[in-house]
Amino acid sequence: MRTFGSLLVRGLIVGLFAGLLAGAFAYTMGEPHIDAAIAIEEAAGAHTHDHGDGTASAAEEEPLVSRDGQRAGLFLATTLYGVALGGIFAVAYTLLRRKLRTGNDSYAALGLAAAGFVGIVLVPFLKYPPNPPAVGDPETITRRTVTYLLTLVIGLLAGWAGVAASRWAARYGDLARLAGGAGAFLVTIVAAYLILPAINEVPGSFPATLLWQFRFASLGTQATLWLLLGFGYAAAVDHRLSRQKVVAA
Repeated sequence: MRTFGSLLVRGLIVGLFAGLLAGAFAYTMGEPHIDAAIAIEEAAGAHTHDHGDGTASAAEEEPLVSRDGQRAGLFLATTLYGVALGGIFAVAYTLLRRKLRTGNDSYAALGLAAAGFVGIVLVPFLKYPPNPPAVGDPETITRRTVTYLLTLVIGLLAGWAGVAASRWAARYGDLARLAGGAGAFLVTIVAAYLILPAINEVPGSFPATLLWQFRFASLGTQATLWLLLGFGYAAAVDHRLSRQKVVAA
């Protein structure tokens, strides 16, 4: 029997490496789009503050953190997020393992990771996809944050509703179990999407290609993190790998 401590340590280690690799993906695929968006924002600001004689006003205040500092902080942020998520994932795995209807620990870890990605990442993304710099009104940041957190909670509730409906419908067969779980999940999500307000602050002049490249890079970063977390933790709890290590020792 594995102790909770050993499961937690494995989750933290897997989350550490997953966060580092997710940061590498974000740096490679996302940073160029952020630079392009910042260039658009700076060009628009220079045009706005241009005097009638063609000379620009005094330079705007320098950001508190330079772009080089932000790039370095990216890896720190994704690593810390990965470690925290790995710890939370290990706790969730420990609490829910007996309720997951599979005798294979690796399949249980993969299923939990897939459910977490859908509920925590994909559901909020489809309703409120992230925007790059130069997009969004600073005065609505509180509203956008609250609505995003609401969709995150709703994504988790939808997953719970899907599991509950799936177990209730299991008495009628596997097909009914699958249909019941999927139906409850989709109904919850669609109802929430209809109730929550739409937020679209993207100006018409902003390049659509750049916007969606940034959004897909953001989604890819999260997908990389959850994919590595799921497969890494599945390998960490695999009894066969543990037995092979014992034999090799």
